[in-house]
Amino acid sequence: MLNVECFPFLQPMPERAKVTSLEAIEAFRSRLVIYREKAGRVLDEVAEEVLRTRVWLQSDRVTFWEGRIRRCQKELEMRQQELFRAQISGMRDASFIQQQAVQKARRGLRDAEEKLHVVKNWNRQYDQRVEPVGKQVEKLRHNISHELGLAVAYLAETIKTLAEYSEISVSGSAAKPPPATEPPDSTTHENQ
Repeated sequence: MLNVECFPFLQPMPERAKVTSLEAIEAFRSRLVIYREKAGRVLDEVAEEVLRTRVWLQSDRVTFWEGRIRRCQKELEMRQQELFRAQISGMRDASFIQQQAVQKARRGLRDAEEKLHVVKNWNRQYDQRVEPVGKQVEKLRHNISHELGLAVAYLAETIKTLAEYSEISVSGSAAKPPPATEPPDSTTHENQ
């Protein structure tokens, strides 16, 4: 034979429901709604940042480094002309300074060309690297909006059901007639 004390769920249910934590369920539901909204906003920000980064790479950075390369090329040409003039004039000290300026301009041009190359590589690889993570974020977004939405609705329905059940139990116990007592003796009233 089973020991009912070990398995409380096998014990007979009491006549009256003991619904005491509707407020706790409602508080949890409210916190879940707030969490869902905050998480949705964070995921929206992530999606916007991914889009902003793509636009930044494709338009802003490419344009920036192409412009920098043009300026560096002009600077290099100008420094090379200054070096050529210094060499023609036969000034050794000026020639050395001009050679340093030409080398510095070449380094600047190489750096700008390398950075443009890096940006173009990022552009080519962006979708391959970001898309898998973006899909995971989108899946999480769906779960948060859909699944947590269902959870919130379920909790609201549970609260409603428990509240109705609690009302039925309370009104059911109040509707019971009071215990039977002996009717007053009719003879006592007539004699008085």
